[in-house]
Amino acid sequence: MLEVSDIRFSYEKPVLNGLSFDVGDGELLAVLGPNGSGKSTLIKIIVGILAPESGSVSIDGRDLASMSRRESGQLVGYVAQDSSLRFPLTAMELVLQGRFAQGRLIGFESERDVHEAEWAMEVTETADFAARSLDELSGGERQRVMLARALAVRPKLLVLDEPVANLDISHQVKMLDLVRRLTIETGMAAIVVTHEVNLASDFATRSLLLKSGEMIAFGAPSEVMTERLLRSVFETDLMVDVNPASGAPRVTLVTQSFQDAQ
Repeated sequence: MLEVSDIRFSYEKPVLNGLSFDVGDGELLAVLGPNGSGKSTLIKIIVGILAPESGSVSIDGRDLASMSRRESGQLVGYVAQDSSLRFPLTAMELVLQGRFAQGRLIGFESERDVHEAEWAMEVTETADFAARSLDELSGGERQRVMLARALAVRPKLLVLDEPVANLDISHQVKMLDLVRRLTIETGMAAIVVTHEVNLASDFATRSLLLKSGEMIAFGAPSEVMTERLLRSVFETDLMVDVNPASGAPRVTLVTQSFQDAQ
């Protein structure tokens, strides 16, 4: 589905240095790393907001650089980290915007457009406030509406930048569980940038660990989320054992106060 080959990008200094990886149909890739590691820049390159200095991105066998914004919008659903909105729209109207990649204009939605928007709102549990104005919604509710907007186009690749940052624990789990179920049921691939390492461990099929624009590790969570790698990347004391419920790696921070008490 997605192939990233030797991507390099700089602002005043290098931000991404020769990243190469792939994401297959039905996979969920978690992108992890500290602030400033290049995660958001990588995502913006994958969705076509930024162009790499060198290297290439292919989606569904096609070079992203050769696609129009409309063409890429039919393949990729994107939820940005900053989803603040200043337009007087209802939640349903925003979700219908996700269908514009199909060539629709405001006020000219087809029956299929409405059906897909209603489906997206149902699966994201936002249908109950479809008629409410966006400025009446909480941050978490708006984030789920943005996810519905991305899903309304039925993308082959879903890209989420910090999708659970404004959600409570219950909706964090529900959102990532939804994304994982959709990858399984539809074959859609997904990329999730997150700081929630334990949620990433439970839901991701593969993980990408970044530091200072370098790929430190790429593989199954059990291969990437080791004490040695996580300590070196996040520069903090932690322990990794096994989640007794899921069998996935479980990360526990070791605070200074705990160490002092020993």
